[in-house]
Amino acid sequence: MSMFIDRVVVRVTAGTGGSGASSFRREKFVPMGGPDGGDGGRGGDIIVRADANLATLLDYTYRDSWTAERGEHGMGSNKTGRSGADVVLPVPPGTVIRELDGEQLGEVLETGDEIVVARGGRGGKGNTFFATATHQAPREWQPGEEGEHRVLELELKLIADVGLVGKPNAGKSTLLSVISAARPKIADYPFTTLSPNLGVVQLTDARTFVVADIPGIIEGAHEGKGLGLQFLRHVERTRLLAVLIPIDAMDWQQEYDDLRREVAAYSPELAAKPHCVVFTKMDLLGEDFVPPIEAPDAFGSYAISAAARTGLDQLLAGWWRQLLAMRRVVERREGSVQLP
Repeated sequence: MSMFIDRVVVRVTAGTGGSGASSFRREKFVPMGGPDGGDGGRGGDIIVRADANLATLLDYTYRDSWTAERGEHGMGSNKTGRSGADVVLPVPPGTVIRELDGEQLGEVLETGDEIVVARGGRGGKGNTFFATATHQAPREWQPGEEGEHRVLELELKLIADVGLVGKPNAGKSTLLSVISAARPKIADYPFTTLSPNLGVVQLTDARTFVVADIPGIIEGAHEGKGLGLQFLRHVERTRLLAVLIPIDAMDWQQEYDDLRREVAAYSPELAAKPHCVVFTKMDLLGEDFVPPIEAPDAFGSYAISAAARTGLDQLLAGWWRQLLAMRRVVERREGSVQLP
């Protein structure tokens, strides 16, 4: 299994433009040929492009420096130099590109999305460009421009519909393994999940959605404690959150409040996403009820046992209804914009 790498730093240099040529026509029976120096070619660009075949940024840990081809110099007979070839850096969809310690250049979300992160230098003008009625034999020419150089930070944020949030051993990985074909590591000790996992849930009638499982969140995660901060950004792109509380927790309300507080401290926007409460490991209790807690902002509360396969249909149906309602809101909003 390959390592999950979600943040890398790369150095990119676009190609330098070719220089213009200083040349004069030399043709038989043409004793006073004019200037015919061609322009230099443009340097190649550096392009970041989303590729659905990739899941991590692992390749960029082996090589972190990329340079595009320079443009060829101009030639006589008004021949323009060939432009340098572009360099394309494939990344997983959901990658954010920013200058190191600087501004964000953009993000690629769908396969085929691309961003030019460093532009090649313009080719220099040949002496033909400088010819005028009073300056008929110019020898001037321009050198090509340098290509842009940047130090970039590439950061992957997974794209999913539902993000599972919970403390270590809340049952996130077990739930994901039961409702999808994902096979995350499962054990009875904290921090079994060391990297995010994605699973596709298949309902009837070709209804599908994606669920993301991230490492357990502990108190102080937004300050860098544990593994939660490192991976909380992976639920930033999710449409809704599922707050998982194991039934054997000491205090259900405290567990819920702790998780909501950590998520809000990390990102108020993330905390504002729709969320539900999911009580896990209900087979330990042996009773069929939903424990009462105060969660007024939650769109629902569910009680499940992934091990016993109970309560899962209601949970998945609840997630689907919420996702469908959110989708309809977006469609209405976009449709209203298109109206005259």
